[in-house]
Amino acid sequence: MIHSRILIAAFALLQHQLVLAAPTSNVNTTISSAVHSTFTHSHSTSSTSGTPVGTSTAAGTTFTAGLTSDDPNDSFLDEFQNEIPEAIRGTLGATVIGPQNIPLDRQSPDFLAPPTTDVGSVDNAKWPFSLSHNRLQTGGWARQQNVGTMPLATAMAGVNMRLEAGAIRELHWHGLAEWGYVLKGTTRITALTPEGQNYEADINPGDIWYFPAGYPHSLQGTNATAEGSEFLLVFDSGNFDEDVTFPISDWLAHVPKEVLAKNFGADISAFNDIPAKELYIFPGTPPPPLEQDIVSDPLGHANPAISFAWSQVAPTPAKGGSFKVVDSTNFPISKTIAAADVIVDVGGMREMHWHPTQPEWSFFISGQARVTIFAGTGNSRTFNYQAGDIGYVPPSSGHYVENIGNETLHFLEIFRTDKFEDVSLNQWLALTPPEIVKANLNIDDATFALFNKTKQTVV
Repeated sequence: MIHSRILIAAFALLQHQLVLAAPTSNVNTTISSAVHSTFTHSHSTSSTSGTPVGTSTAAGTTFTAGLTSDDPNDSFLDEFQNEIPEAIRGTLGATVIGPQNIPLDRQSPDFLAPPTTDVGSVDNAKWPFSLSHNRLQTGGWARQQNVGTMPLATAMAGVNMRLEAGAIRELHWHGLAEWGYVLKGTTRITALTPEGQNYEADINPGDIWYFPAGYPHSLQGTNATAEGSEFLLVFDSGNFDEDVTFPISDWLAHVPKEVLAKNFGADISAFNDIPAKELYIFPGTPPPPLEQDIVSDPLGHANPAISFAWSQVAPTPAKGGSFKVVDSTNFPISKTIAAADVIVDVGGMREMHWHPTQPEWSFFISGQARVTIFAGTGNSRTFNYQAGDIGYVPPSSGHYVENIGNETLHFLEIFRTDKFEDVSLNQWLALTPPEIVKANLNIDDATFALFNKTKQTVV
C-alpha cells in the first residue's frame, strides 16, 4: 500500500506542475493580481460604521524579500502514531529506507519532518531524563541533566530523585543553590542557616523548597504514601554535577579520627563505625510526624522560610489554561530561581513570548508539546516534548509552547533570577502605534484590532 502522505505529496507536486503548464496569459494575470494585492496593500480599511480606521496617506508597504509561504505546518504527532513515520512534508523529503528508530520518531515528529518555517542552526534544546544515566542506591535513585548532556543549557541543571519511604539523601551541601519541586509523595527536609537557625518541613506535591548555596540540608521520603517520594531538583548552573557535592559521610571519612575526637570532645573510639565513604542515598526508618521531629533551636526557626506551599496558591485563569508564578516577591529566600507553573488546555498554547535576560529551563510533567525557538536572524527550530523531558530556551529567544496532544499539558518554566519576567508578542504589538505595526507586517485594521493590550499568557 502506498503511504498516505506520499500520495498527498504527489498530489501537491501534480498541482505545482499544472500551474507551470498553465497558459502564459493566465499565469501572468495571476502573478500580476498577487503582486498588486500584496505589494500595494492599503491600510485604510473602513470600520463597520463606514468611518476609516487608521487611514494612512503613506505609500503602500513593499517587501524585497517576498511573502511567507502558505505551506501547512501542523505537527504530525497523531499521524505518526498510526503509521510509519516518514521524512516527508508536502513535496519535500523522501521515505526512510534505512534503519529507523520508530519510537523516537513518533515522540519527535518535528525532528523527522520539521515545519518548513524551520531554518538555520539552533542547538539541541531537548533532553529526556529517560536518556540520563541513573544512579541506583538501596532506597532510591537519582539521574541528572547538565551541560554534559545538553551543552546549550549553561545556566541551570536538573536532577530527578526518588526516595522510598524512610530513605534518606544524606546530610550534605552544595556550592550552588538548590530549588526542589515535589512530583509525588511527601519529602521531609531539614536545613541550617549560616546564622545557626534550623528548619524542618514536609513538602507535598506541587510544593517547593530553596536551599541557598552552602546551606547544609537533608531529604527523606516519608510514609505519607507507601511509595515514599519523587522530586525535581534545579541548580543555578549548568555545570552542576550531582556526583560532586559535600556529603557529611565523605568528609568525616577523610579526616583523622583524632581530629574528630578533638572537634566533638569525644573519645576517639566513638568514631570507629563511621562510614568509609559517601552514603548518598540509604534506607532508613520513616520519620515521625513533623511536630514530633522538630529540634528545639535557641535562635528560632529559619526566617525567611526555606519552603513554600506553592500547591496552595490559586492559579490565574487564562483563555487556554492557567498559570501561577513563584519568585522572590512571594518566596523571599529564593534569590536565584524563579518559576511559573503552566497548564495548557487541549488545543491551547502558551502565547508567543520571550524572556529578556534569562534562559528558560523547562520541565514537562504531562501532555505533549511543540515549541519553536526563534534564535534571531533567520534561525528557527521546532522541538517536541512529553512527560519527563527537559527543554531550554536561550535568553531573548522568541518561542511558544503548544499543546498538540489529547490531554492537558502541564509544565514548569524555571529561570535563574530572583523575579519572573516575560514579554508578550501580542501585548507588544497592541501597545505599538498601529501604523508602525501595519507597515511592518503588511496587515489590515481588522487584524490589528485582534491584538490584546493585556498579556494573555495562555491562549
